Amino acid sequence: MDWTQLPLGPLQTNCYVLSHQSKCILLDPGSEGEKLIQWLNENKLEPISILLTHAHFDHIGAVKELKQTFDIPVYLHKEEKQWLENPELNGSARFGMGSITAPPADVILDQEQELSIGPFTFQLLYTPGHSPGSISYYFEEGGALFAGDTLFMGSIGRTDLPGGNHQELLASIHQKIMSLPEETIVLPGHGPATSIIAEMDSNPFLNGF
Repeated sequence: MDWTQLPLGPLQTNCYVLSHQSKCILLDPGSEGEKLIQWLNENKLEPISILLTHAHFDHIGAVKELKQTFDIPVYLHKEEKQWLENPELNGSARFGMGSITAPPADVILDQEQELSIGPFTFQLLYTPGHSPGSISYYFEEGGALFAGDTLFMGSIGRTDLPGGNHQELLASIHQKIMSLPEETIVLPGHGPATSIIAEMDSNPFLNGF
């Protein structure tokens, strides 16, 4: 399993391209669809699905263009199934980003489970708190967790947006993420990669929970 981090858009949201040979999965394609499509073509990669950790505007901005180009399914948690089509819910209206929308998700995720898509197998972890439908994708084979805006290097996701809950976020991190192997790489929605053990040792937001 190979993965590439591509920061996109004004908030530099990390889009991740998880690839195996010529097939790939796109996680959180937040903006700059044309740029992302060009990168995929240059690297001779064929997307087979889009996985969303949540549906805030800065994580979904390229979904529409990617679906139009590649006709691939979008996966999203049921708590945010209305957000893709609604600028008020996904926050683009709130932050003056224009009307950012995407077609409805094709696959609605409603429980923690193991999922297999093409050559990729991963564990779905429900990690609400930053938003009500936040989920993290754990790829055991590659020792990596795609955590969205739940956990960052030295920080945690904001919880002051509609549907956010600070205590719920901390519970998600401690119960679902900190229980993973310490060497697990954490790939966040913004900023550099980190690891479970690094955040255990130094993240000030997790002390005293």
